[in-house]
Amino acid sequence: MTPEQKLKHLILIRHAGFGYNDFELPEEIDAGNIDEIYNETDGDDYELQDARNEIRSSGTETGLECEYSRHYESEAVAVKYVDGSWVGFTYWYGGGKHGEPEAVDWIEYAYDVACQEEQKLVTVQTFTKAN
Repeated sequence: MTPEQKLKHLILIRHAGFGYNDFELPEEIDAGNIDEIYNETDGDDYELQDARNEIRSSGTETGLECEYSRHYESEAVAVKYVDGSWVGFTYWYGGGKHGEPEAVDWIEYAYDVACQEEQKLVTVQTFTKAN
């Protein structure tokens, strides 16, 4: 699957978890049918809006370079796909009172990201003055 299709699949999985309109995720989802399933589910009613916003807001900051705009703030984030791979995209936010950063297309510009995870032991010291 392409990075865009992986995000669409994650959105459908999240949408199925909501239990809206008795939606059931088809068992066989692959690169050949994901776009059709996604488009049929979204339709004109924007049924996937809640799931789309949750996935958009759940990314982990990557520190990679990303697109920018003079109207919104942005940061590069990534989400983990079901097969263990990572998909990156630009998370848009801000824009002031009349801003609408969630309307900026982010799925279309998704990209694959390599991620190496490791656990580290960290010691944090906090000092206060003793009386």
